[in-house]
Amino acid sequence: MAPTPCQLCHTSRALILRPKNHQKLCKACFLLAFETEIHNTITTHSLFAPGERIAIGASGGKDSTVLASVLKTLNERYGYGLDLVLLSIDEGIRGYRDDSLDTVKRNALQYGMPLTIVGYAELYGWTMDQVVAQVGKKGNCTYCGVFRRQALDRGAAKLGIRHVVTGHNADDVAETVLMNLLRGDLPRLARATSIVTESAASDTKRSKPLKYAYEKEIVLYAHHRGLDYFTTECIYSPEAFRGSARTLIKSLERMRPSAILDVVRSGEDMAKLVPVEVSGRGSGREGVILDVDEEGTGDCGSANGRASGGEMKEMETQLVASEEADGREIEVTSPSVKGQQHDRIGNSVTMNKGRKPRKLHTQHMGQCVRCGYLSSQDICKACMLLEGLNKNRPKVDIQIGLAEEDSGATVTSKTEGLQQGLG
Repeated sequence: MAPTPCQLCHTSRALILRPKNHQKLCKACFLLAFETEIHNTITTHSLFAPGERIAIGASGGKDSTVLASVLKTLNERYGYGLDLVLLSIDEGIRGYRDDSLDTVKRNALQYGMPLTIVGYAELYGWTMDQVVAQVGKKGNCTYCGVFRRQALDRGAAKLGIRHVVTGHNADDVAETVLMNLLRGDLPRLARATSIVTESAASDTKRSKPLKYAYEKEIVLYAHHRGLDYFTTECIYSPEAFRGSARTLIKSLERMRPSAILDVVRSGEDMAKLVPVEVSGRGSGREGVILDVDEEGTGDCGSANGRASGGEMKEMETQLVASEEADGREIEVTSPSVKGQQHDRIGNSVTMNKGRKPRKLHTQHMGQCVRCGYLSSQDICKACMLLEGLNKNRPKVDIQIGLAEEDSGATVTSKTEGLQQGLG
């Protein structure tokens, strides 16, 4: 049987079956198609301005590594004129983050980008190892997610940068849409679907250039580009609610490859129906204010393998094995159900007239009275979490922390939380 030709160039042999649309492509055409789609996302949404300094949230995982590689390539190919730097967060997890940061340091040399690392210890006086020792593994991702988001903003401010890009992909966004839909959390659903997030209360804008890129295609791109990235999952990552959403999304993808983008587009359509005063969207801005997703991945690099049975890691193993077998076609996909249709059926829904509609809470964004960070409450989540941690910290540790604390280098909430703990 003659080899299958690439459906784009019609000359080279097709080696890759795209998970997104089952298109059969050769290696060169797949890489170019992936990069072109990211470029179209960037230009369609006007994510960047010429000469802008961009901080890439780098964890060493596949998403942020591919993001850095693609942005470097597109910046040179299309003349964006961007000044790209890497910004990493050290949560203080021995045996995980220290190893992944070694990968980020190698990436900085490979891509010729300056690297800045900001640690939880210097910002909050706590490492994640210490937090887990205090609160246990259940709920620790809440602490890490809140601290990480604020740390990225503070790291960007330290560099004088007002735009941070993260490696959130289509799978991440679809999971978030599904989670908030199941919770009935329309305000957060509206905020989480935006590709650009910003607010008048914060100098830092965030964007997700990989928003419409499938996780499997990111793995394929990293493999065929030979990128250096870290694959081990976080030792503290639990089977959280996001894990259940991820499992459902993967099941839908197996039956219908377009399901991921269908969920993302549906989330965007639903977001348009949420009133501005409820969603928290800033007036006169394209982006919206983004609240912290308590169970979001935050591009921590731990999503690979978590709550999905190691599917992405297994895919990487299969890619390597297939690469070693000369002449074999690479088609890393899940089995599809043939002949199964998923047509939308218009069913009429009768509303209960005697039931009052649930009141949606309006959010008014401002600044934390302790640290000045963006918050819809008087005290931001990070300060509230720190207060709880510091109240339970032994007094000996508190006294050491006060003695070593620099007058202006750490977060204000750290000092106030410690003082309340002494009281």
